[in-house]
Amino acid sequence: MTTSRPDFSSRLSALAAAPGVYLMKDASGRVIYVGKAIALRNRVRSYFQSKRGMDPKTRELVDHIADFEVIRTDTATEALILENELIKKYQPKYNVMLKDSKTYPYLKITNEEWPRVISTRLILDDGGRYFGPYTSAGSAYKTLNLLNRLFPYRKCEKKITGHDEVCLYFHMHQCTAPCISNVDRPTYMQAVDRAALFLAGRGEEVLAPLEEEMHQASDAWNFERAAELRDRIDAVKHVLERQKVVSPNGTNADVIGVAQGAGGDAGVQVGFLRNGKILGSEFFPMQAMVGDEPSQILAGFVAQFYAEAALVPPQLLLQHGVPEAEANVLAEWLRERRGGRVELLVPKRGEKRGLVEMVAKSAEENLEQSRLKFLSDEQKMTAAMTELADALDLPRLPRRIECFDISNTQGTNPVASMVVFEDAKPAKKEYRRFAIKTVVGSNDFAMMQEVIRRRFKRAAEADEEQDGKWTTLPDLVIVDGGKGQLNAALAALTEVGMAGQAIVGLAKENEELFLPGRSDPVLLPRDAQALFLVQRVRDEAHRFAITFHRQRRSKASFHSKLDDVPGIGPKKKQALIRQFGSLKGVKEASVVELTAVDGITPALAAQIKATL
Repeated sequence: MTTSRPDFSSRLSALAAAPGVYLMKDASGRVIYVGKAIALRNRVRSYFQSKRGMDPKTRELVDHIADFEVIRTDTATEALILENELIKKYQPKYNVMLKDSKTYPYLKITNEEWPRVISTRLILDDGGRYFGPYTSAGSAYKTLNLLNRLFPYRKCEKKITGHDEVCLYFHMHQCTAPCISNVDRPTYMQAVDRAALFLAGRGEEVLAPLEEEMHQASDAWNFERAAELRDRIDAVKHVLERQKVVSPNGTNADVIGVAQGAGGDAGVQVGFLRNGKILGSEFFPMQAMVGDEPSQILAGFVAQFYAEAALVPPQLLLQHGVPEAEANVLAEWLRERRGGRVELLVPKRGEKRGLVEMVAKSAEENLEQSRLKFLSDEQKMTAAMTELADALDLPRLPRRIECFDISNTQGTNPVASMVVFEDAKPAKKEYRRFAIKTVVGSNDFAMMQEVIRRRFKRAAEADEEQDGKWTTLPDLVIVDGGKGQLNAALAALTEVGMAGQAIVGLAKENEELFLPGRSDPVLLPRDAQALFLVQRVRDEAHRFAITFHRQRRSKASFHSKLDDVPGIGPKKKQALIRQFGSLKGVKEASVVELTAVDGITPALAAQIKATL
């Protein structure tokens, strides 16, 4: 609903053409959007001019602006920093932002006389060396335990005197025990420095000194020590073999790809390229909206993620470009954070483009996995069905949902899918496929009408004992499309005497749900469990329809004129092609030659000649 607001013309005229941050507020005074600008006057004014040319998200935002506030900064970089802080503070509805506001774990080599390697979520300017981030504490601890086995260092926090009691870690070969003066500091620091090299992707540099040390131990007949070093070398090699070398020139960069779901859910994948090797890859869920461009999501991620990151690499390899003005501000800010030049690159070809595509594919897979996790949570599924029932005024929980989608390419091989979700989970045994029979050409409305008619006519006429699955009616039908598809489906339901069936049309662009007899669509909240459920159902119907369509199209492409000859089945067709090499060879063969093929009678040979 459009919110009335006062005339801002005098306030807009008074704005300075200088850098700063602006906060848009709704009628209740809540901050709904935070933005930065090189020139506040121009940027803020743009929200109060004609809506023509605005994307759907901006139009929706403008409809809810009742007030605004600006904060001047000296530079555009300061505006970027302040924008990040205010986004974290207010969590505005219309901003792209990291969905999880928590800090991520890092591994830290402490700045102590006898350093330790620890997991921490707090980055301090304390002389420690930080590596990461990791998106889960589990992956951080897994790396931590591996390091401790490869390069034993102390785990305890006690003060090292050299005259203490030895602990269990020493006997487990997970500490060299400086607490009892079992190791001198240079030797201990050698292990710590090797751990740092390993974390930085320079594991090969660790091998040569370890192998030299092993040979020295063997020459000194210290075979127990030599065997221990041999096992450590093998473990390092095993890990290095799993680190894919993707850039022989030793590139250091973060590779960043983005994935978007149909309903605005999004995620960013970051691959950490160090010395030419991908050391790790992490997925970060993002809060976004349907109208957000991939470049906006990437720009928001870069600004928020590297505000906290312990390390800024010299290159960011992006899947999508960021507008030039914003890219310049980001590059300058990143340069200040790194203390050196930072390039924002969008590779178009070569190994770097291949890297970006690989990371982007991981982003898509992880976004889908994050959506599937929702379906495994019983409470969320119940909440989703409850929210959906309330939003659509359904008489009962939509425990059985059927969704229909049409798939065709320019009217060829048109098909439809029916997928079924029971208690918010896919019921794949209930899925059905339809080959379109009565519609000629590309007419999605007529195709939808045919499919709905066939499905519900079958339900009305089916024998419950012999065909019970068709007689089970859904609590809710979703047709993929807007008002046109919905009206076509309603006509079919009325035709078969099921006008009372609960049904909605789901439009793709803004995830709008159209209900019979209502002009305005229902918009589910972007973070609603009900929306996630509807999107999942629709996406599954689309996937199922596309798969069937491809199968039909592939089968049609292998259709031969021999298939049109009465009496020619797969075996005789195969025998003819084997004998004459191709359809052309069959066509050029005489009746006598054709009858020489096993199973081909003179009458059938004549039929083949007449048909071809």
